[in-house]
This record gives sequence, C-alpha cells and structure tokens, in this order.
Amino acid sequence: MTGERDAEGRPPDRLGRRARLERILARDGDTCVWCRRTVGTGLVEATTEHVVPRVKGGPSWIENEVAACRRCNARRGHRSPAEWADQCELRGWEPDRNRLRRVLEALEERIAAEGGQRRARPYLATQLRRLGRSGGSTPGRP
Repeated sequence: MTGERDAEGRPPDRLGRRARLERILARDGDTCVWCRRTVGTGLVEATTEHVVPRVKGGPSWIENEVAACRRCNARRGHRSPAEWADQCELRGWEPDRNRLRRVLEALEERIAAEGGQRRARPYLATQLRRLGRSGGSTPGRP
C-alpha cells in the first residue's frame, strides 16, 4: 500500500478515519478481527483498531489497522494482539489470527522499507512470534 494515493493524491495514511476504514474493509472484509461479527450493519459499529497499539509505538498507518467492532475494540484496551486473541478464544469467539499475521507482516515490511518506528519493532517481532508466521502454526494451535 505504500505507493497508493486517493483521488486527491493523498497517501492512505493521510486519509480521514472513515476513508481508512473503507479501505480496510475492502482489504480484509466486513468482519471484526476479534469476534468475526459482521461490522458496519445494524447495531455493530465498525471501528479501526491499531494492531500494534500507539502506546507501544504503533504508527497510524493502514498496515497497522484492522476492522473491529466497537465492543471488541473497547474491551481489548492495551492488551497485545496475541494476548487478546487468546482472551477472545476463552470467550468462545474465533479471532482471525491469519488476518492479524498478514497485517503484522505488512507492517513489518513497511517499517523495513521506510525505517523508523524503533519502539514498535521489538513489540512487532514478539507478536509475530506469538501468533506464528504465515504458513506455520502457533505452538499448541492447529
């Protein structure tokens, strides 16, 4: 997504929250990454969720955002993606671990290409290890 621009020539990171959410929904589908409820319809409001939280150095880049329902976004707080995915499973939900890995890997690639984000790098690496890289499985999980 690094070279993409909108109709006015703005990069995705400079788009408003609504426009970013629309791109995220087009990229990932219209379900919450944590509970898989369909978002944006009825009472289930769609929100953008930073996979690497801002307090951990996560950038406001589209590669670091996923769609989540307001309930899951609020309940997650500052838990790590891997920790919150585990909590979701304990609640009987089925978090989309593959989507989380894809987003984290895309973020890792963008950071490698653009540099910076020193605070986010170790957190990102830890979360990728805990979730397992694409093509592999997380220890103890199918």
